[in-house]
Amino acid sequence: MVLHTHRIKIFSCRSSRYLAEKIARALNMELGSSKVTDFSDGEFQPAFDESVRGATVFIVQSTFPPTDNLFELLMMIDAARRASAHQVVAVIPYFGWARQDRKDRPRVSIGAKLVANLLAAAGCNRVMTCDLHADQIQGFFDFPVDHIYASKVFLSHIRANMPDKFSIAAPDMGGAKRANAYSRILGCPLIMCHKSRERPNVVGSMTAIGDVEGRNILIVDDMIDTAGTITKAADMLSDKGALSVRCLATHPVFSGQAYERIARSKLEEVLVTDTIPLTTDPNVDTSKIKVLSVADTFADVINKVYNYESISNSFVF
Repeated sequence: MVLHTHRIKIFSCRSSRYLAEKIARALNMELGSSKVTDFSDGEFQPAFDESVRGATVFIVQSTFPPTDNLFELLMMIDAARRASAHQVVAVIPYFGWARQDRKDRPRVSIGAKLVANLLAAAGCNRVMTCDLHADQIQGFFDFPVDHIYASKVFLSHIRANMPDKFSIAAPDMGGAKRANAYSRILGCPLIMCHKSRERPNVVGSMTAIGDVEGRNILIVDDMIDTAGTITKAADMLSDKGALSVRCLATHPVFSGQAYERIARSKLEEVLVTDTIPLTTDPNVDTSKIKVLSVADTFADVINKVYNYESISNSFVF
């Protein structure tokens, strides 16, 4: 009898190939070969160009808009399962629909739970993701979820560039836990910003709790969507006497007028990761935005998961 060890293969859907290639390089591997056939009516069909039989297959894809990105991932998972992969792991650096984690008003969907159900139905055995908008989304899955924190990447950069009179700020009450963790680890004061919304994606009023005057402030959040909250907080903190205002956010969603708002705001720098690619439009001002890569972090966790090693020390908080 011959016993076979399970091979490891890493593939990517189209929208996250730039990140998957960096993850594969960090693992000293070649990215697996796959293709997508597009049809004139808008349908598409992913396919693997090599055998995945008996392999542990990692498929990298962030599920940012459009919805095609999610559906392509689901179809790739289904294709791997039908091609007799031993195990299929969805590597989702940015988990879309994560803000829909509860029923916050009548007659609405819980989108994050629906996505979890779809991944399970497609044949996914494990999910690997980064900085979920709400930690409890892990409980929506009935299989393992590796929830990675980008803080490991950010903290290294912050410590190397941290100015004097440094403070951490939370842009709203929802980000208090995350900001408090950075404040505790870095040993610096915490500032709380309190906002009221007029409607989704539109901030009404905002105020700050804590010592702002004469401080270099870093606003911490998990994502920047329209940049309304972040830029309003930065302008408000600057008006209250902050020496400088920067921000960090794991996921650069950057929808609507986000780039324009950042460019004309009082933010000096915006730190983000490469879970979502920045625009390639040469006419858009991205001079304030610095991208740090999470590829090595994902590569390390993929290696440990594949080799059944503990990943506890891969987390900062």
